[in-house]
Amino acid sequence: MDIKQIQELIKFVSRSGVNEVSIEQEDFKITIKTNQPPIYQVQAAQQIQATSTPAVVATPSVLADAKPAAAPAKEENSNYITVKSPMIGTFYRSSSPDKPIFVNVGDEIKAGQIVCIIEAMKLFNEIESEISGRIVKVLVDNASPVEYDQPLFLVEPI
Repeated sequence: MDIKQIQELIKFVSRSGVNEVSIEQEDFKITIKTNQPPIYQVQAAQQIQATSTPAVVATPSVLADAKPAAAPAKEENSNYITVKSPMIGTFYRSSSPDKPIFVNVGDEIKAGQIVCIIEAMKLFNEIESEISGRIVKVLVDNASPVEYDQPLFLVEPI
């Protein structure tokens, strides 16, 4: 398997809601595990809530609180484009601690320019911008874990 196939497998696992996938070939073995809690549909959550399980009762209230907080942020940032993580891993703003940061707030970027590195399974993947614009906000702290499709940067298109 090459890196692209591994990245596609990681994307598939994160989108599908599966908690673990193992693949074994002649000289290659890979296991991908997620720490994502099971996703419940509204009906299932209501049915579980009706049985008065304390852990599940707390989950719907957390989701209800999160939605109103996200709505104003979208309205503020509606003219910006979000650069999202193409994989699960650890986000780095530079190639090593002694090297300069790839992009800062206010920097103009071009499509194809490296904006960060995401380490996944001991591989350092350079993440390139798909758009040209100006970095408005960095949404993730250096050396922080990121999920698939998590927003990393806000970019104002030029």
